[in-house]
Amino acid sequence: MSSEPPGRAPLRSLLFVPGSRTDWLPKAEAAGADAVILDLEDAVPDDGKAAALDAVTHAIDRATSRMRLFVRVNSLDRAAGWQAADELRAVARPGLYGIVLPKVAHADDVRAADRMLAWCERHHGLPEGHFALVPLLETARGLREAYDIARAADRIAHLGALTGPGGDVERAVGYRWSADGDETRELRARVLLDARAADRPHPVAGLWTDIADLAGLRRFAEQNRALGYEGMAVIHPSHVPVVNEVFSPGPDELDRCARLIAAVEEAQARGAGAVRFEGRMVDEAMAATARHTLAQRTGG
Repeated sequence: MSSEPPGRAPLRSLLFVPGSRTDWLPKAEAAGADAVILDLEDAVPDDGKAAALDAVTHAIDRATSRMRLFVRVNSLDRAAGWQAADELRAVARPGLYGIVLPKVAHADDVRAADRMLAWCERHHGLPEGHFALVPLLETARGLREAYDIARAADRIAHLGALTGPGGDVERAVGYRWSADGDETRELRARVLLDARAADRPHPVAGLWTDIADLAGLRRFAEQNRALGYEGMAVIHPSHVPVVNEVFSPGPDELDRCARLIAAVEEAQARGAGAVRFEGRMVDEAMAATARHTLAQRTGG
């Protein structure tokens, strides 16, 4: 009998790990990562991809950790697109949470991956939708068509904008990275709105590539949370605790949410729709937001 599909919970931290270094998975777990992305694309040279794929499939088969395991396969649009398809079919097996699909340019890329994942689910006796799918928007066209891409498959849960210095997105868009990331704020906000409008529940952002600058990482993570993102992809274990803290409501915020809910419910019991709470007028809409925050308090 097959298990039920894993819940699409928020993921605060998704840590990239080279597919050739699956021995680093215990370090990722010790750092507290909610998820790991085993990378078969940029982090592995072409002559090492076969060995990395073998290591990744073995790691998935042995997985017992609470961490959710993703695999970033190679692009379906590459000249050797068959390689990505073979990778996807090899790793989409019990123990895998989802696939990260790079360089998605349009909804057809998502539909192709969705069909392959559905075949893998049937092959392994898994429920429909068991495998999550994260399309990476790394081209100008992909970023422009984020809404259509998000709507192309129900298994998408963690769509977002992963900007950074010197990578595919900077080259595609032409921005110049700054320490505060202001030049990509509007881009990240627009992709977030597309994800929310497409009913993708738990968008994630990224990346912060300066390993030693934890203060900068915190500012960037706080900016992403303020925009509405629920987590970030990260590249180093030292970044995980910072990102987890930023994307987890603190005790003061949780306490305020509980007090706000109590105040609204007390007012409703008296027949009032709104009530003054700590100097502001609040009603059921604010209480619903507070309940949502409380529901997320345990993270991924």
